[in-house]
Amino acid sequence: MEFEAFSWAHALGVAMAAVIVIGIIGFRGRLRVTPTANRNVRYALVAVLVGSELSLQTWYGITHNWGLYSLPFQLCSIMIWLSAIVLLTRSRKLFELTFFLGIMGAMQALLTPNLDVSYPQFRFFHFFIAHGAIIGASVFLAAVEGYRPTVASVFRALGWLHVLAIPAAITNSLTGSNFMFLARKPDTASILDLLAPWPWYLLELEIVAIILCFALLGLVTLVDRLVARTSRSTKPIRGA
Repeated sequence: MEFEAFSWAHALGVAMAAVIVIGIIGFRGRLRVTPTANRNVRYALVAVLVGSELSLQTWYGITHNWGLYSLPFQLCSIMIWLSAIVLLTRSRKLFELTFFLGIMGAMQALLTPNLDVSYPQFRFFHFFIAHGAIIGASVFLAAVEGYRPTVASVFRALGWLHVLAIPAAITNSLTGSNFMFLARKPDTASILDLLAPWPWYLLELEIVAIILCFALLGLVTLVDRLVARTSRSTKPIRGA
């Protein structure tokens, strides 16, 4: 079966990814105060992230589908490994990268999947679970550990995005691949279809990336204010 965007299979895949994120948010209170639960969930996310990438490479090998496109130069492939590392190390600097670049890339992938297989094939489950875990890693650090992005971290993350694009661009030029979609637009429908032809869409993506990063920063700020307002409104009045 070929994958169809906005089909029941697409909805199922997004739901699988959402379960990871919703579960972390729903149990954030317990995960904050129970070290064992916190550690178990962090390690489980690491296992999902690392296991998803290793299992994909294994699948490529045993099905004789391994090729240059299998190299981990796609943004989300890089974010899988960095998300696993940040969960293990709890690095605040690395969190800046995974929060902005991981969520931004994974959300785009979930909404407009560059996927040529559908349910119930292995790569269907791998795609949605892996991208859900990328988002889940950053949500865990933000919702449970209390990490917060800043305006300065937006520009640091965007700077690192350009650094990560260098090996991808070099590999593209040498092999004809399309890592990070720098060489051409993806074959499947995506947000890039709304932009100008290559190479001009690369310049437009700079603006899109800045907008999305600040949107994520604004979302976190809004949630914090709503939580603070709710806490004040539910706090008992002295003498009442």
